[in-house]
Order: sequence, then C-alpha cells, then structure tokens
Amino acid sequence: MPQIDSLFVTRLYRAHLSEHGPKIDPAEMEASCYAIADDDEAGQDWCSENGYPGYTSYASLTDLPWRFPIFADLVKSLDAHVAAFAEDLEFDLDGRALVLEDLWINILPEGGMHSSHLHPHSAISGTTYVAMPDGASALKLEDPRSARMMAAPARRKDARRDLRTFIYQSPKVGDVLLWESWLRHEVPMNMAEDDRISVSFNYAWGT
Repeated sequence: MPQIDSLFVTRLYRAHLSEHGPKIDPAEMEASCYAIADDDEAGQDWCSENGYPGYTSYASLTDLPWRFPIFADLVKSLDAHVAAFAEDLEFDLDGRALVLEDLWINILPEGGMHSSHLHPHSAISGTTYVAMPDGASALKLEDPRSARMMAAPARRKDARRDLRTFIYQSPKVGDVLLWESWLRHEVPMNMAEDDRISVSFNYAWGT
C-alpha cells in the first residue's frame, strides 16, 4: 500500500476581530474610513494618478492609529490575532516581536479590483473587512507552487480543496484573515453596487 503525505502546508487564519482586543463597531469603522478618504487629498491624487479604482490610503497616510482612536483599538486587536497565528505557525521569533509595519484603508467601488500581488519585506499580512455588500468580491488566494508546475496538467474542477490552484475566501464584516506575506493574492472585480471596504496591514519581524 503506497503512502502519500501532504507536505509544506500553507496556513490561512480566519477569525472574528472581536475575539481578541477591544470591540470594534463596524458602523463607526466604516464612517471613519469614509471620513478619512474624503479628507485625504494626497491619497485621492495618488489614486487618480496611478489608476487605482476607488480609494486607498496606502501611499498617503502612515499614522492612522495615531490619528484615530478606533484604529489604535484595531491595532491592539490585530496584535493579538497575529500573535495567535505566529504561535500556530510555530515561528521561532528569537525574542523579537512581530510588529505592525503598514496599515491602510481600501475602498473598492463597483467594478474596482486589485490585481495579483504579494507583500515583500513582511512576515504576516492580512485584512479585516469593514463593508462586504452582497456581490462583493471574495479574496482569491493562489497556490504558491503554481509557478513551478511547468508542464503539469490542470486540476480537475472537483479537486480536493488542498490541491486547487486558487482558493476563494468570502469573509464577513468583522472578520480578519491572516496569511504569510509571500502568499500571492488578489481581489477580483467588485460586482456589488456598493463599496467593498477593508483595512489591510503588514507585520514585520522586529529587531
């Protein structure tokens, strides 16, 4: 009888934000995201110049937790979730913490999308979801082996979940998803009439 093992597992963490840290009011977070987007002229200009659909604060605001108490509370919650995920990953942190490196708002209107990418120079990345109207796009995760499959046949449509080339996660408002930063991912086109709002972040291995 042959023995077949699954090796080199890719982990995905999913939890409700309120499981750790201060409770975050989704309505207050949504209102804060819109207020920031309305006031952030530098961010609006960057989105326009770079053809980014909707709004992101990624290139304009680096101090959201300092500016807005609700984002400071968010970071407290995320710190605990990231610590739990690092424990699951059995990281040997060698006495150094995983620390927040970037935190930014994403507002994707109908037709908006975010192409496939990864987050270099970070250890753990993730997103928490502020508004997910009916029809809002899922998060699409790519098998990290796909670039090495070369002449391999395509997977069957009914292949086991752990063998599929792409996995789609449909989070709910208040969910937080975490993954290792090398995992390629994208947000397909938002088919909902209303905005899809999220807050994304990176954690780096501190010195």
